[in-house]
Amino acid sequence: MSRFTDVEVTWTDSAEAIFFNVRLPRICLAVLVGAALSVAGACYQGMFRNPLVSSDIVGASSGAAFGAALGILIGASGAWISASAFVFSALSVALVYMISKLLRQNQILGLVLAGIMIGSVFNAGTSFLKIIADPNDQLPQITFWLLGSLNGKSMKDLLYAAILIVAGLLPLLGLRWRLNLLTMDEREAQSMGVSVKPMRLIVIVCATLLTATSIAVSGMIGWISLVIPHFSRLLVGSNYRRLLPTSLLMGSCFLLIVDNISRLAYTAEIPLGILTSLVGAPFYLYLLLSRRSRLQM
Repeated sequence: MSRFTDVEVTWTDSAEAIFFNVRLPRICLAVLVGAALSVAGACYQGMFRNPLVSSDIVGASSGAAFGAALGILIGASGAWISASAFVFSALSVALVYMISKLLRQNQILGLVLAGIMIGSVFNAGTSFLKIIADPNDQLPQITFWLLGSLNGKSMKDLLYAAILIVAGLLPLLGLRWRLNLLTMDEREAQSMGVSVKPMRLIVIVCATLLTATSIAVSGMIGWISLVIPHFSRLLVGSNYRRLLPTSLLMGSCFLLIVDNISRLAYTAEIPLGILTSLVGAPFYLYLLLSRRSRLQM
């Protein structure tokens, strides 16, 4: 009998170890990462007032890819690879924000331009690291990491991710009533006596924390931050009071389902980035065509 319940123990010690050390961390990480990426994408789309924006618009993904590739190249352990990805992701966004402040442009446009520039620099750096990496050991590891996976994650990884993701989610969920202000023109918001600059900075910091942490523990999993907020808008509309919680729940369920498919669909595990692209790319095409049809009407 179990020490804590009256349920008869019918499982083996090995099955218990697999559940608590392999399956449970992976399930919880899928829920957390899916929620983090979808909420970050919804916030960025509102801040940039563009439904085709995803969470890597400010270079977070490019910086994380470079950091992880660098960690693999120098032979770091899994924890240090994740830490390197997180540090360079945050550094990328910090550089984008500082450059956008220096540009004599609208701040939104400045963020986009700086994000493109910094992202290109880190992408070039990642490509260079792949060229000099050992083709028999390091290069396959870098390539697999860039495709995204939750395989081999431990309770330590789960604890690290949970603390940072919750720290990024709570402020955004607590301020979701005011996030609608970011969808307004800055002058219009100022005419109402509201300054959107502090709110924009909070969104950038929290959304970057969510994106950087997710990429650090799971690798590059694209399209969730673009697709899930749109599915949520189809259900509850564009009001962030309902959009953020819906995006959180839908992102968690979506990545959990995709992760199960990645393990069961083939004899070898399919990287998550491949499966999410199979869903995201057609939906992105639909968004482009629908926006074009609205412009022609």
